[in-house]
Amino acid sequence: MKVLKFGGTSVANAQNIKLVLDIVNQKAKQDQLVVVVSALSKVTDLLQLAAAKAAANDESFREVVAEIEKKHLDTLKELIPVSEQSSLLSHVKRIINHLETLLDGCFLLGELSPRTADTILSFGELLSSFIIAQAYQQISKDAVYKESRELIKTDNNFGKAAVNFEVSNKLIQEYFGSNESKINIMPGFIAQTLDGITSTLGRGGSDYTAAIIAGAINAEQLEIWTDVNGMFTANPKIVKQAQPIATISYQEAMELSHFGAKVLYPPTIQPVLRKNIPILIKNTFEPEAEGTLISNQVSSKDTVVKGISHIDHISLLTLEGPGMIGVAGSSRRLFEVLSQEKINVIFITQASSEHSICIGILNSDADNAEAAINSAFEIEISQNKIDPCYVEKDLCIIALVGENMKNHQGLSGRMFSTLGKNNVNIRAIAQGASERNISTVINERDVKKALNTLHENFFEENTKQLNLFVMGVGNVGEKFIEQIHNQRKFLKDNLKINVRVIALSNSRKMIFDEDGISLKNWDAALSEGEPASIEEFIKKAKELNLRNSIFVDITANATVSEAYEKFLKESIAVVTCNKIACSSAYDNYKKLKSLSRQYNAPFLFETNVGAGLPIIDTVKNLIASGDKVHKIQAVLSGSLNFIFNNFDENNSFHDVVKEAGVQGFTEPDPKIDLSGIDVARKILILIRESGYEMDIDAIANESFLPAECLATTNNEDFFASLIKHAAHFEDIYKEALAKDSRLKYVAQFENGKASVGLQFIPKDHPFYNLEGKDNIVLFYTDRYVDQPLLIKGAGAGAAVTASGIFADVIRIGNI
Repeated sequence: MKVLKFGGTSVANAQNIKLVLDIVNQKAKQDQLVVVVSALSKVTDLLQLAAAKAAANDESFREVVAEIEKKHLDTLKELIPVSEQSSLLSHVKRIINHLETLLDGCFLLGELSPRTADTILSFGELLSSFIIAQAYQQISKDAVYKESRELIKTDNNFGKAAVNFEVSNKLIQEYFGSNESKINIMPGFIAQTLDGITSTLGRGGSDYTAAIIAGAINAEQLEIWTDVNGMFTANPKIVKQAQPIATISYQEAMELSHFGAKVLYPPTIQPVLRKNIPILIKNTFEPEAEGTLISNQVSSKDTVVKGISHIDHISLLTLEGPGMIGVAGSSRRLFEVLSQEKINVIFITQASSEHSICIGILNSDADNAEAAINSAFEIEISQNKIDPCYVEKDLCIIALVGENMKNHQGLSGRMFSTLGKNNVNIRAIAQGASERNISTVINERDVKKALNTLHENFFEENTKQLNLFVMGVGNVGEKFIEQIHNQRKFLKDNLKINVRVIALSNSRKMIFDEDGISLKNWDAALSEGEPASIEEFIKKAKELNLRNSIFVDITANATVSEAYEKFLKESIAVVTCNKIACSSAYDNYKKLKSLSRQYNAPFLFETNVGAGLPIIDTVKNLIASGDKVHKIQAVLSGSLNFIFNNFDENNSFHDVVKEAGVQGFTEPDPKIDLSGIDVARKILILIRESGYEMDIDAIANESFLPAECLATTNNEDFFASLIKHAAHFEDIYKEALAKDSRLKYVAQFENGKASVGLQFIPKDHPFYNLEGKDNIVLFYTDRYVDQPLLIKGAGAGAAVTASGIFADVIRIGNI
């Protein structure tokens, strides 16, 4: 014999019930069945609402009753032929009338006792089981309806009654020993006290009903039919990559269900565990899916961690003080107080010094528990031996569960390291002696990030998801997005990195998509986005609170650079080609580096100098390996190198600068490049990364632009001034020809002093043959004395800059 239980979603409406009837009919061809059903979906909630309204003298409880009545009558009418409906509809209405009479009593008395509440809540299962039994009898007459209250007896603890197994098992065995019907259909959740009063087994108790029956009759198997394909490695509503678990032990299933895996009501396992009766969890809507088999079989080949579960709405209560050290009975008194208040303790941890005890309970019990504990320890608190109970609310418990965890070292460290890297603060830790689970208490707002991060680490072949928040989609930004789009599959297949763009913003619009923005038509989506705002952008990034978040700044905007601090403090990494932050006041530069370390959030800016060239990374490696930089000589502006390589007697200075802008080699405001401030920022960053303290005003900037050009305030006036002063630029070019030299804009640092300016470079200098938009840097160090370390290559252009930004993103993915 098999016992099948169908949950509320499985019997939500007539359409779903027809699926249930088909499953039962197929199963009945091979086995004798006991079918236990829950109330129709949401009906128990409606019954609770009606009872609460009635007890509060709210007449609208009648509207709720009318909704319950309509839901059941509509279901019955769809399942039963019209010719046979009359008497059945009358029976349902009589049950509803009885319900309304009870609620009228609550309304008149203005109260709702636990005993009455149980009786009211029982109507959901009584109605659903009656309708389903009548519907199945249209298919087969070899099916009977049996009231579970006649078989399952409990104590008088209404709301969550304890089963009297001795009496219940005897009644169940006697009934099924003499009953030969192919199918027995029964209501779940409800039972009866020994003196005949209706009781309930707690929310989720239909699973428990089925398990009690299965255990008593030594069933071949207990099947729990629900709306998912078994138990999952994590909650699939929160972790989209969660996978069904094919096999799991009783103990693992109990741990997962205790810590919030809602597929199975925690007490369900105990009655069948004693008899080694396997539990199969199946999906009513995908009956062909494998499901999850729960048994006493544990394979050494199984994954170490079977699942990750969590419980929301937790409060952490801490009792501590010197008066607890070495004092026998403190723990007993604490738990006795909570027991008297009927408060369930979910989590316990105690310091080895006996100085403090932490317990986790539901938020709803926190105030009551705090008052009771402070009252019980009133004397010790008044004598300052123990501190008043300290309560932290809105927390969550996350647990790693696995039978084989005890045989593997380092799991705790791996778990805590994974959470720490994503700025998930751990408030408390507990691990049982069986080492079957590791539990941590964290802030509730971090639960989604924590679950996804841990699942990624333990179940997803080490695939790391990077969530990008991109600001700036001009020439470089477009190329960056294009490169991500083209390389996503390669990164996932070869580097195990899954890159998603969560947010995009330009100066006018911004868009967010928690599931990732489609990169095929991102520009059209952005044009329809909401108004851009750096404050709102930061706020939404914080609210999403996604793991491995990276803010990518592809602007030259000072206001955007000022936001880095806020991102880093949220453990959101920053990747930027914007030079303003790293060339700002030295204290700000150091603060950003410090925040990066403090919050474990990478701050990468390789493209600040040399676009895609590995210049900054090289300096970092030199310094980290113990080398010391003494002198730097560099051509650091690809745009200026392009301009002076193409400026000659046939091409005016104005035209060449225009062409550099068209090809994307200059900033939108070309004066930033031509004034030398951009180069000054770059050499300043190299100086700082080399370990020296310096600010921008210490760098001598010998401008080659006339004062009138520098004084312009817009591009139109600036280009007009270049035409006006064409002779000035021609004179510079002629002087270079006369000296048999080339014009290069050079940055240099030596003996604590730095400068940037236009220089005449002779033929024997390494800079002389620097072509196109290339950059070149010479580092003179303790190790590179006579022959400098030379880095050379393309130092400007949208594609190479985008590739440098992309490389920084990949670096974070590989950390």
